Amino acid sequence: MRPRSLEEFVGQEHLVGERGPLRRSVGRGHLGSILLWGPPGTGKTSLARLLAEALGARFVTLSAVMSGVAEVRSVVLEAREQLTLHGARTVLFIDEIHRFNKSQQDALLPHVEDGTITLIGATTENPYFEVNSALLSRLRVWRLEALTDEQVGTVVRRALADPERGLAGSLGPDGGVALADDAFEHLVGLAGGDARQALNVLEGAVALAEDDGSRDQAGHVSPTLDHVEAAAQQRVLAYDRAGDGHYDTVSAFIKSLRGNDPDAALYWLATMIAAGEDPRFIVRRLIISASEDVGNADPRALQVAVAAAQALDHVGLPEAQYALAQATAYIATAPKSNRAGLAYWAAVADLQAHGALPVPLHLRNAPVRAMRQYGAGVGYRYPHDYEGADVEQQYLPEELADRRYYQPTEHGYEATIGARMVARETARREAARSGGPRRLPATERGPEVDPMRVAGAVMRTRETNRRKLAGTERSDAEG
Repeated sequence: MRPRSLEEFVGQEHLVGERGPLRRSVGRGHLGSILLWGPPGTGKTSLARLLAEALGARFVTLSAVMSGVAEVRSVVLEAREQLTLHGARTVLFIDEIHRFNKSQQDALLPHVEDGTITLIGATTENPYFEVNSALLSRLRVWRLEALTDEQVGTVVRRALADPERGLAGSLGPDGGVALADDAFEHLVGLAGGDARQALNVLEGAVALAEDDGSRDQAGHVSPTLDHVEAAAQQRVLAYDRAGDGHYDTVSAFIKSLRGNDPDAALYWLATMIAAGEDPRFIVRRLIISASEDVGNADPRALQVAVAAAQALDHVGLPEAQYALAQATAYIATAPKSNRAGLAYWAAVADLQAHGALPVPLHLRNAPVRAMRQYGAGVGYRYPHDYEGADVEQQYLPEELADRRYYQPTEHGYEATIGARMVARETARREAARSGGPRRLPATERGPEVDPMRVAGAVMRTRETNRRKLAGTERSDAEG
């Protein structure tokens, strides 16, 4: 059921849609060496084959698992011969290219560089970690996304209806196949965006149904939910990714995190993963919970959640389940505080009630000296010039001068934040009673320098040198 043209290709509209860069590139008869990076079953091999066909190029495949430098050299030798004698271009497709070691990857460099071959690599791993920089610099990396349920459904329907290559003709059982709606939806959900997995499960379910003699009134072989379950070797879970089951389970997950129950949170995490929930959706909920429910009671919770998202992006499922479980357990057991979020929404409420209030004059930016005669920036005191790097002055608009939005709890690290705020208020009161804040002597304030002025001068110099270098490179290229 591989697509026979770019028009038949399902998914990856951002690459091969009507305005997709890869489609436009081969439409002009050009394709540079590229690397296709994406989850399994998203069409990397099929896309490589279609791109080669669109160019009228020879298509040669190697597997990085089974091949080495000798096989690469043999392909290159034949490609050079075809190019020299017949003017035929060769597209070399290497699946799982990240499995090539450094010397094997280096063997490709000169031939990619001189155009003997157009290399298309495919990988499920992050190429910025797994492919050496020399080869990576010669490839354009394109990211393929997991197929949506709708797109996987399109692939399955084609397999059911196609009389030439699918199950509706000689390759299928006598009478064809009719898949019940509940079995179809479960099969698509199990695939998790992997078209190959969907077709494998479909094929297995049809074989089981035919063996059991399961047919509908029209005589079609009719796999049931049980057949799909058996073919996938996975139980059907009461979980509808688009309905109440989805929202109820997510709600239970979030409330278990908030309620300090790691066991329940891990159970609901497992339920969502097993039912085919998008793991990116799950990790987004972890990040939100880390800020909304844990907050500054344990600032590391947000770091752990974000790290889990990065781990998911780098290694994908199934290995990323460890990172998701780690983040879930950490957030569920962390001390909780929602005060940072409440403080923010209180500030938003004041914004809605009063509108955007004027910035106090002493806080305004004064990029040119003339603006200071209107009061902009006048009276601002630089906290680092004062004892404790703090000086009392008004930062809120006049109408909100007495507002206090953030009120830390005594839970976890937020207790430290609260104590710091109390100590600062105490020091300010003491300074007021003793005649005002103590300004540090010049010897204790560090070097006398205007960072913004110096930074501006450096950037101007950098831009001048960059333009000179660009001009030199152009001259060298033209000469």
